[in-house]
Amino acid sequence: MNIPISKPTATTRELTLHSTTADRLANLVGPLDENLRQVEARLGVELRRRGAQMQVIGAESNAQRAEQVLKQLDQLAAYEQLSPDRVHLCIQEMTDAAGDAQRVLVDEGGVQQDTVIHTQRGGVRARGVNQRQYLANMRTHDLTFGIGPAGTGKTYLAVASAVDALQSDRVRRIVLVRPAVEAGERLGFLPGDLSQKVDPYLRPMYDALYDMMGPDRVGRAIERNIIEVAPLAFMRGRSLNDSFIILDEAQNTTGEQMKMFLTRLGFGSKAVVTGDITQTDLPRHQVSGLRQVMDLLPGVEGVAFSHFQSHDVVRHPLVQRIVRAYERRQQDIQSSQSERNSDADF
Repeated sequence: MNIPISKPTATTRELTLHSTTADRLANLVGPLDENLRQVEARLGVELRRRGAQMQVIGAESNAQRAEQVLKQLDQLAAYEQLSPDRVHLCIQEMTDAAGDAQRVLVDEGGVQQDTVIHTQRGGVRARGVNQRQYLANMRTHDLTFGIGPAGTGKTYLAVASAVDALQSDRVRRIVLVRPAVEAGERLGFLPGDLSQKVDPYLRPMYDALYDMMGPDRVGRAIERNIIEVAPLAFMRGRSLNDSFIILDEAQNTTGEQMKMFLTRLGFGSKAVVTGDITQTDLPRHQVSGLRQVMDLLPGVEGVAFSHFQSHDVVRHPLVQRIVRAYERRQQDIQSSQSERNSDADF
């Protein structure tokens, strides 16, 4: 006997938009309604619109999330141009796994913490609870680790925090550090002086600095040594005071290099270490220094760890799906190894 499979009952939610003028409404829906199509595809709902009246049709939970996203986009359409990227980020924030995006962080006095960093070129806003926790850790700890997959904002938020600290005179300079390890390639000899040789490895941090300060200000700051670019190998023997130090791609450090870097921290300084332990480019026999500190330093006073997952990815939606595919593959490998070990015990 065939047993009918119950399907989620579709519900219809009515929504009246505040975007009533032609320009604001066109901004909200996008060219050929592409913003609405993106909401439909991402949230599994059907949207029907007549002027400023909107119907959201779908499973109750999906329809409720889509309604929240549309309300947020409706507000944003009043003062900024909505692009597919902006719509994606809005959906990502409003549909964070387990609803974490709706939670706020509070300090010890019960006051909501600010999740916007103000730079000369505008505000940088945390998206999702893990990014907000990451910003809070960088404010309250001298050493913060940001660990997770590509596209989760680890480096960008670290640079934003460094720029904010520099502009508010909490530090006197920014030091950018990265191990010079190629991603599975041999680039050979690189021409130029030290800065030009290191530039390709530090390009993500340069791009973030340009976004927040502008190329001219960044260039002048580098000339005056307010922003310093340093290969990890050149950090030995130094003591960095009143500095905001960022070590990027830390999964490519050895244990000895990581220890050397962490012991450079001087008075009045903060350090942020970012990396993705699933993308190590070290030789197979070498253990990542980032993986070692994940076992050594939790619980140490003044040290904080922020862990990001695939649902924290704020790049193209495809990046999130790719990261999840790799995560599933890694879980399958670990499960297979556990089964082999269990069989070997008998």
